[in-house]
Amino acid sequence: MEHAVVQHKMSRVLHWIGDLTSRSTTTVVVVVLLLIFGVLLAVDGFPMSWEAAFSTIAGAVTLVMLFVVQHTQGRNHLVLQLKLDELIRSSPDADDLLVRLEVADDSELNDLKEDQLAHHKSLREPDDLATSKERDEDA
Repeated sequence: MEHAVVQHKMSRVLHWIGDLTSRSTTTVVVVVLLLIFGVLLAVDGFPMSWEAAFSTIAGAVTLVMLFVVQHTQGRNHLVLQLKLDELIRSSPDADDLLVRLEVADDSELNDLKEDQLAHHKSLREPDDLATSKERDEDA
C-alpha cells in the first residue's frame, strides 16, 4: 500500500478511537469494568500476577491514548489554523504577515506581541483621556 493511504487509514482509526473514548457511555463502561475487576481481585485475594497484568494493560492503554489525543488535537489545531488564515486573507484590513505565523521565530512572535500590546494601549489612551476630562468637568 502507498504511504499516504496507510497514513490516512491510521488517522481515521485514531479519530475513531478518539470519538469512541470521548463518549460518556464509554466512561461508564470503563468504570463498571474497573469495579468488576476490583471485586474479582478482592475475591481472589489480590494475586500479584493479576495486579501486574492490570498495571501493564493500564500503562499500554495510557500510552496509546496519549498518541490518540495528540493526533486528534494536532489535526484540530491545523484545521483551526487554516480557517483563521483564510479569514486573515479574506479581510482587506488584516495584516497578511499574520498568515502562518505559527512557524515564525520566537523573536518575531515577541516583536509582534509587543506591537499588538502597544496598539491596544494606544487605542485605550484616548478613551481614558476623554473619561478623565469628563470627570474633571463634572467636578
